[in-house]
Amino acid sequence: MLRGFATVTYFADDLDAAKAWYAELLGIEAYFEVAGGYAEFRVGDYGHELGLVKGSWAPHDMSAAPGGQIAYWHVDDLDAAIERLTALGAEEHEPKTVRGDGFVTASFVDPFGNVLGVMFNQHYLDVLAGAAEARA
Repeated sequence: MLRGFATVTYFADDLDAAKAWYAELLGIEAYFEVAGGYAEFRVGDYGHELGLVKGSWAPHDMSAAPGGQIAYWHVDDLDAAIERLTALGAEEHEPKTVRGDGFVTASFVDPFGNVLGVMFNQHYLDVLAGAAEARA
């Protein structure tokens, strides 16, 4: 039934500030926008979608504490990712946690109240290597 990660959506009352913050974090500009309401970035090896939506479109109370599911993005250097997120003003939500051999996570709350998970995931790298071998 679930075929793979497609899009993660974050909400922000100040969409322009969120767009600028994520452009700084990712080192790229949004590739698609709906004026005044939505911006989307393509991220990583498979061009996963990170969408930013204006807060008034959120199906939940934006003033409530962050919660719910956490989408984890693979990073090659978790410590560097933690340092960068902290430098850009994200607040620790869950500290760096070893989940097993080759699986380490951390999560942060971005300046707009969204939970952003980062993870070193050996399985991700193994799948990526297998896809590269299959293409060769």
